[in-house]
Amino acid sequence: MHAKMLRVKQQARVEKLEQRCKEKTLQLVIECQRLEQEDFKIMTNDVDKLGPVERAVVMRMKNTISWSINIKNLALMQFENVVYKIKPTRKEGCLSLSKTKKQKAEGEKMILKGVTGIVFPGEVLAMLGPSGSGKTTLLTALGGRLGGRLKGSITYNGKHFSNVMKRNTGFVPQDEIMYPELTVRETLVFAALLRLPRTISRQEKIARAEAVIAQLGLGKCKNSVVGGQWRRGVSGGERKRVSIGQEMLVNPSLLLLDEPTSGLDSTAAQRIVSTMRGLSRGGRTVVMTIHQPSSRLFYSFDKVMLLCEGNTLYFGKGCEVMNYFSGIGFSPSVSMNPSDFLLDLANGVLDDDQSSSPNPIQVKETLVSAFKANLQDASKEELQRETPLHDSNEVSPSSSGEEERHFNGWSIPWREQFSVLLKRGLKQRKSESFSGRKVAQILAVALLTGALWWRSIDLQDQIGLLFFYSSFWGFFPLFQAIFTFPTEKMMLKKERSSGMYRLSSFFVARTACDLPMELVLPTAFVLITYWMAGLKPAPLNFLSTLFVILLCVLVCESLGLAIGAFMMDQKAAATFGSVVMLSFLLAGGFYVRQVPYFVAWIKYISIGQYTFKLLLEAQFKPEETYRCSSEGGICGVKNHPSIEKVDLGKHVTFSVLALLIMLVGYRVLAYVALMKVGRTKKLK
Repeated sequence: MHAKMLRVKQQARVEKLEQRCKEKTLQLVIECQRLEQEDFKIMTNDVDKLGPVERAVVMRMKNTISWSINIKNLALMQFENVVYKIKPTRKEGCLSLSKTKKQKAEGEKMILKGVTGIVFPGEVLAMLGPSGSGKTTLLTALGGRLGGRLKGSITYNGKHFSNVMKRNTGFVPQDEIMYPELTVRETLVFAALLRLPRTISRQEKIARAEAVIAQLGLGKCKNSVVGGQWRRGVSGGERKRVSIGQEMLVNPSLLLLDEPTSGLDSTAAQRIVSTMRGLSRGGRTVVMTIHQPSSRLFYSFDKVMLLCEGNTLYFGKGCEVMNYFSGIGFSPSVSMNPSDFLLDLANGVLDDDQSSSPNPIQVKETLVSAFKANLQDASKEELQRETPLHDSNEVSPSSSGEEERHFNGWSIPWREQFSVLLKRGLKQRKSESFSGRKVAQILAVALLTGALWWRSIDLQDQIGLLFFYSSFWGFFPLFQAIFTFPTEKMMLKKERSSGMYRLSSFFVARTACDLPMELVLPTAFVLITYWMAGLKPAPLNFLSTLFVILLCVLVCESLGLAIGAFMMDQKAAATFGSVVMLSFLLAGGFYVRQVPYFVAWIKYISIGQYTFKLLLEAQFKPEETYRCSSEGGICGVKNHPSIEKVDLGKHVTFSVLALLIMLVGYRVLAYVALMKVGRTKKLK
């Protein structure tokens, strides 16, 4: 018994020395940064002043994972009095407009209620709590990805979130956001090519991706597709490791993980947490939310934060949490997993026998009050104690500004961003753009159209075919494009929040990826139907018809992109898109000859009207005639009832310019709408 107590005391002494060592190391790091050294080196003279045990701890930490992090990238994270509110989701009636400010404030829901904490480089902070306690919200706020009514102070080395920290931060969401069509290797290689700086060669970036694959044990599945909800791929644990690997590529100084062990077995979870602990020993700051870790995982965390309905119930060392709650009168009746006990406390449950347990609300209030009385002041004192260290970082504002300008220059140039995104997009979209189902759909419609208009010589039938061209190739590309950005919203938000690329390079590359489908399938459709229907065989007539249809496809695709970018919801975008296209169709003057003046303006923005007019221009000339009666009467084509309102032979250039303006204008609108996705959020 005496020997056991001695071992416990020795372990406590080692942990205390390790903490002292971390604090000393941090001071050395800041001193090195003040001298503007590029590589992290522990000053020999200062280390020699440490005791033998402390020196051994330093060497142990140094040898666990390489200290190859640039000292300017180390992240001492502090957050104080973080408050987050959301507006109520309940829709208010018209009578609610007269509510006072006080009533409106009472209707707001507070998600975070003054959370405070500090995490040093080399530490792992685990945030625990039941569902709805605010863990993910706080993690998102710490990563600079949370908007809305966020107040408080969140600093990294004494500075607020900036482009510098954005590119030195790894954020792993709970749901793996990856392209299911890409393989594990392709996913990591493309991430390395986009995120690693231009000073590293392409071969070195690929080699780093291969090293991460080996480090995370993904070698056996590196050539397997990632998969997703609708496509079978690698296992859940492997998918989680791929998601973490994307962030490990950039050697982040701050790594944030939301439920990294969710859905994994104990062995896979242990492997993930061990990897994170090893990374932290390399000088990284690791923060994760975790729902219910095993005892073995729990004791591997340096610090633990317990949340309940936005309140902090505990913040401190993980090894001291049970002693703290025992000291305030909350002890488990039986030996149990500490995380299970903490979750019971956060839910206000003290005993399995609900009849003898106190009111859960009272238990929670007692725990919140106890934290404020015992630990809150200590946490704030620790924050204040570290403030002078950050101030020393501010001694060279010119250096800070130079670094900010460097990061504003992006990791790689625009052209390289575009090239990588284009290659990734083509790999990701090739199975979708030319899927057998889509090709079969177009061929089936083309053959059916050609059969219905087989060798048609009647003018009305030919006009009907041209109208079908303008209608079909208005709706089809619009509904292909309208889902583009809503389906990629989370991916764009994740990558933009990480500062991977410019929005312009993504937008241009994404647009270029769709060109094969936009051009090849309509061309095949026209080749089949044009000759089967017996339209004018002259090359100029055929090429003019093909040009108009391809222009219509590009314009409608632009409109679909704009609608999808503004709506960012598949159902809403599809509904609105169908209403817009039907409005263009009905107000174009084809079905209603006399359109009322108050809706007549719609025809001037109708894609179908300009397309139909240009198709008629491609096939007919004003001086042409046709047989207009059974007795052999001859009439002018321009006087045909379906053509006379079109003004055949007039305003051709205007129609082409109108379509070109809409082509550019709708894409500009789509780009502007996307600018709000993935912005860095700032506290008020």
